[in-house]
Amino acid sequence: MTGEHPVEIDTTRPHPARMYDWYLGGKDNYPVDEAMGRQMLALEPRVPVMARVNRAFMQRATRWLAGQGVRQFLDIGTGIPTEPNLHQIAQRVAPDARVVYCDNDPIVLAHAAALLRGTEEGVTEYLQADVREPDLILEGARKVLDFDRPIALSLIALLHFVPDEDGAHELVARLVDALPSGSHLVISHATADFTPEESVEATAKLKGAGVTLALRSREEFTRFFDGLDLVDPGVEVPHLWHPELGDPVPGQDDGVIPGYGAVARKP
Repeated sequence: MTGEHPVEIDTTRPHPARMYDWYLGGKDNYPVDEAMGRQMLALEPRVPVMARVNRAFMQRATRWLAGQGVRQFLDIGTGIPTEPNLHQIAQRVAPDARVVYCDNDPIVLAHAAALLRGTEEGVTEYLQADVREPDLILEGARKVLDFDRPIALSLIALLHFVPDEDGAHELVARLVDALPSGSHLVISHATADFTPEESVEATAKLKGAGVTLALRSREEFTRFFDGLDLVDPGVEVPHLWHPELGDPVPGQDDGVIPGYGAVARKP
């Protein structure tokens, strides 16, 4: 299951999914991604730790949701496969879990087969689309997920690449509005709240390379959950959200992690 976009990989500009892959030590990136990644490391050497903290947050949130009985997941901004992937976490708890992955980078599509190796009881599918196309995403997701039953919508380290001009809050609201009662929203997001000077420089460097970075405050982040019931402990730095559900990331406590994570339930 894919979108209508042609598969064309642009190697002239860095892409967040491929930079993330480089931070995690992956091989599915290009020199332009590594070059920008190294510029980010010069500003903040702990960026790879932050990337791993984000992955760990996704894993703990997915484990918590599956433990609460959630059996359907829509993961937008999936990124290049890095084990364990979301469906592996969910299906270890619930082998019949159904997962739809979505990303806009063709290199993720090229590796989608790795995302589709799930349990026989469950279902995993991949949709090629951009978060700015909520109707296309929902149309594709409805072919796999039952929108009469709760769904967990996961947006991990994605929305800080969607500026307010693109209607980030409105896009999330459009997606959440389509979900039934009992569904959940999971978001992690970078912030400038803890590192304002470094964040200004990082934003400028990425902008120069064609990558928009929209670092939001705690208040702006919390707005994504308007109308929803935040799950305890509410909005937290990602590694402090239910740390008992996973192993700590080496180095996570050696300095600030400039981001937030939260999970909320739709009444």
